[in-house]
Parts: sequence; C-alpha cells; structure tokens
Amino acid sequence: MKSISDSEFDSFIKSKKPVIIDFWAEWCGPCRMASPLFEELSKDFEGKLEFAKMNVDENQQTASKYGILSIPAFLMFRDGEAIGEIHGAWPKAQFRQKIEEIL
Repeated sequence: MKSISDSEFDSFIKSKKPVIIDFWAEWCGPCRMASPLFEELSKDFEGKLEFAKMNVDENQQTASKYGILSIPAFLMFRDGEAIGEIHGAWPKAQFRQKIEEIL
C-alpha cells in the first residue's frame, strides 16, 4: 500500500485511474480497524482504482484543505477532482457497495 505525503498528493490524485485515499493516524482505533479492510479492498479493486494512505498527523496541509475533521476518512478522486467520500469504519460489504456507487 502506497503512503503519500502533502507534496505527492496533487500528482497522485491526477492518476489515470480513479484513486481512493485513506486519511488516518496511528493513535486512531477505528483507523486500525479499517486498515485491513482497506488493504483487502485494494486487492479486490486492483486495476480499477489506485489506493493510498495519508497520515493526517504528518500531512496536516492536505487534511485541512479537504476538511478532514474525523478519521478514518476515505476520499475518492477522478482526474484530480473529488468524486466521493466515506467516513468511519464500515463493514466490507457496505464499503465495497459505496465505492461501486461512486465509481
């Protein structure tokens, strides 16, 4: 799983494929619960979506720019534009369905 920083963010969201970014922090319990699920989904959607993680404590500029006030938060982008978001730790089936709806 790729980890991105504030300096890499803009180029990453302009990927040819849609992208989803997990905004998280080490101290966040729900983030730790959602992380294995995010890893599984990255395999399930391999080739369709680019997945990455962004630590909000280390990358406050991007988190602030997108109004990330609670984590985990998952933002989806296509051609550099935000196309959807998911907040909180969801069950895999619901998370998958939400991604498919946004795509």
